[in-house]
Amino acid sequence: MLMDVAMRYFYEAASQGSMRLASEKLGVAVSSISRQIVQLEGYLGVNLIEKGRRSVKLTEAGQLTYDFHRTQIAELDALRSRIQDLRGVRKGSIRLAVGEGFLTSAFFQTIDAFHKKNPGLSIDTHVGSTSEIVHMVEDDEVHMGLVLQIDPEPKVRVRLSVAQPLMVMVHPSHPLTRKNQVSLAELAQHDLCLPPKGFRIRQILSQMEAAAGARLDPAQTTSSIVMMRDLASEGRFVTVLPQIAAFGELANRRLVAIPFAETQIEPVSVHLITRLGRQLEGAPAKLLTTLEAKMRSWTH
Repeated sequence: MLMDVAMRYFYEAASQGSMRLASEKLGVAVSSISRQIVQLEGYLGVNLIEKGRRSVKLTEAGQLTYDFHRTQIAELDALRSRIQDLRGVRKGSIRLAVGEGFLTSAFFQTIDAFHKKNPGLSIDTHVGSTSEIVHMVEDDEVHMGLVLQIDPEPKVRVRLSVAQPLMVMVHPSHPLTRKNQVSLAELAQHDLCLPPKGFRIRQILSQMEAAAGARLDPAQTTSSIVMMRDLASEGRFVTVLPQIAAFGELANRRLVAIPFAETQIEPVSVHLITRLGRQLEGAPAKLLTTLEAKMRSWTH
């Protein structure tokens, strides 16, 4: 039992990267965490953390111990899920992480419909950046993640990928709606609201700009997809998003989506991800199947 506590403290310190952050999360003193880790090292007969560092840096033995405990957590979670499955998945909790762009009416309706069919299940939805979601999936903090395109990750499995080309988003009264396609040169003549450089959307636009010899200078820059949608739907600004990020606004005609005249060198995709090697059971598996079916409908 004492070693269980020590293992948990060690795991949180390694996950957080510092004993101070682990202390804040666990609600215990830093000295208690340090003492438990020393006891765990004595029990195992090896150093788990490199000495003389302010941050927590794992030794090779420490990484093995960390991976072992993470596997135990996942297996215990799977056991609970299997037991819930035997009971007909009437109860259970699901941890899901999504990017802000998925907070649309289509997503809310999907989750609401799932709740109505499975009233005993609870869903904890975390909203974060793509990098945050990937880390949460890798560390088993969530069962699955929904992100807008990621580079290949060794610890992440892409369960389903759905292509979502970038579209020019404008208010129905905007003059660009008179066009069947919009070139980058035409787009550059209007007030734009775009994400910062470094975001996937801007990276793809930069590739298109280089190929077309055009340049886009946004009047507004924001990391919030909600703000991009809202400013475009008010009529003054034009933005660029995949359709999934504006399903609700497109459905109620607050926005109109117009394709680019240029070919997109690297189409955007929506990825449903889980940790590589993690087998979801019970309630999480049920939501995973629901999301996979919903995502496939986005291609029609």
